[in-house]
Amino acid sequence: MTASIARPSNPDRPDADAFEWVRTWGASPQAPDNSVSFVEPFGNATLRQVVRVSGGGHSIRIRISNEYGTAPLTIGAARVAITDSGIGTENGSDQAVTFSGKPTTTIPAGAPILSDPIDLPIAALSRLTISLYLPGQVDTCTCHGTFHALGWIIPGDATTLTSTPTGAAPLPAQALITAVEVQSGTPTKAIAVLGDSRVDGIGSTPGADRRWTDLLAERLAARGGQTLCVVNQGIGGNRILADGIGTAALARFDRDVLATPGLGHVVIAVGNDLVFSFAPRTEETAGFLEMFPGAPVTADDVIAAHLQLAARARAHGSKAYAATIAPYGGSDMYSPEGDKAREQVNSWIRASDAFDGVLDFDAVWRDPADPTLICSDLHMGDHLHGNDAGYAALAESIDLSLFD
Repeated sequence: MTASIARPSNPDRPDADAFEWVRTWGASPQAPDNSVSFVEPFGNATLRQVVRVSGGGHSIRIRISNEYGTAPLTIGAARVAITDSGIGTENGSDQAVTFSGKPTTTIPAGAPILSDPIDLPIAALSRLTISLYLPGQVDTCTCHGTFHALGWIIPGDATTLTSTPTGAAPLPAQALITAVEVQSGTPTKAIAVLGDSRVDGIGSTPGADRRWTDLLAERLAARGGQTLCVVNQGIGGNRILADGIGTAALARFDRDVLATPGLGHVVIAVGNDLVFSFAPRTEETAGFLEMFPGAPVTADDVIAAHLQLAARARAHGSKAYAATIAPYGGSDMYSPEGDKAREQVNSWIRASDAFDGVLDFDAVWRDPADPTLICSDLHMGDHLHGNDAGYAALAESIDLSLFD
């Protein structure tokens, strides 16, 4: 015989009102391999990183990943504080981070962990300084290969320091921290953006929060009304249908997007499948393209993948949006055949009823005199990625009413 026991809700439990948690910042985890920047093996050191949240709240929790680690990862101490106008921390904001009520924890290889809730009121667009002390040897550090924040590695346990010591070594990649989640006490939803390097913000100013997702968060915060968090889940070099740099978007979609607490909206913005499938194999491109194995794909393959992602988002109760693929003429990856396939996919995205809205990034970036090119003042010089002005143009083009 079995019996069921209904337990009354208890607001003093650490997990009380857990359904109200919403992700306010994220970085898709990647394996530390030669395709991305990564943190070299280290031990007895503190990783100190600054991240900017999108929406605010009265409590936060932090997600730490050992998903690509090959051994258990021990956290000896962890602290979080609100970052001041420089790279120090605001007086009185420093808080210990605990795990199941304890100041230390060990994360099994292949697993993430969530911290306990931290009573730290933060405003929208606040920067947080997160410090993790790793007392043991870390040979494989789960990371995010494009680092748009600020971070350092400091010898020993430096978690209680209020400023970064002179001579601290800069981190080359986001390390271990993959999400910050918030409880706001008011209706809040997350917009998760699945993307490649143009979502990840290659070409924007590092440490300045100038990716188009960062700027979209600023526009939403300034508008007021319901709190909407913007979570960047871009990976530079990522594809939808096949692995290469990062796990394929179709494969990581559940982990990086659908598992987002508070998810209300999904934006699909991955265009590399066609770029790499049709790219000319030259002396300049051969080495780079070796990182992208697999058979070439067609426009129909990419369309089918978009339909899968939209269906899975909607099955999860979220709205689904797609971004058109911006031009890349003039880059080493360009080919007329690839551009024709890009236009085919873009025409389908614009005309299809598969999405709740379209972000027409192609229309924003293309040069009126030659639609195969990005406007010269909007790319970083490689005819492929935006600069700060280019990403600002994308953010400003988005109709905020799509997310009402």
